[in-house]
Amino acid sequence: MKYARLTKEQLEELHVEFANFLASQQIDKAEWEQLKIDKPEVAEQEIDIFSDLVWEGVLKSAQYIEHFSKNYIFLFRFDDKEIDTIVIKNTNDQIDFLTKEGLQWLGDNLYANDVEIRFGAKSFGGDRNGEIFDIIQQGGILSQGELYQQIKSILKK
Repeated sequence: MKYARLTKEQLEELHVEFANFLASQQIDKAEWEQLKIDKPEVAEQEIDIFSDLVWEGVLKSAQYIEHFSKNYIFLFRFDDKEIDTIVIKNTNDQIDFLTKEGLQWLGDNLYANDVEIRFGAKSFGGDRNGEIFDIIQQGGILSQGELYQQIKSILKK
C-alpha cells in the first residue's frame, strides 16, 4: 500500500465508488460478502488497492494545503513541478492561530512586529503525490487556496 487505508467512514461515503471498483474486478455483492469471510486478507487487499486509487485521484488534483498550529500557519501551493510555501509565525504567546480570535488578530496585525512571514519554493523530489501525502499526514488540510491567495495578494501591495 502506497498511502493509507481509507477509514470506515470514508469507505461508507464512497460505497458507490467502491461497489463500482469491485464490479470492475468482477466481484459482485454476494462474492464480496463471501470473500470477507473466506479470504479476509484478499478483501483487505482490495480495500487497500481502492484506497490507493482514491488517494491518487485526490493528490493528483491537490493544489493547496493549509496547516495550522498555535504559533504557525503553513500555506502550500502546488503545481506539477514545485511547492510554493508561505509560513506565518506568531511570536506573541497570547495569540493562538487555532482560534477564531487568533486569526482575527492576524488579520488586524499582519504587519506587526509579532508576525514573521517567509516565502519559499522547492521542486518536487520526484514523487509529487507522495510529498503532498506526507504534508497531509503531518496535519495539513486540503483547501481551495483562499487564504494563500489572500496573504499573497496583501503582501504584493
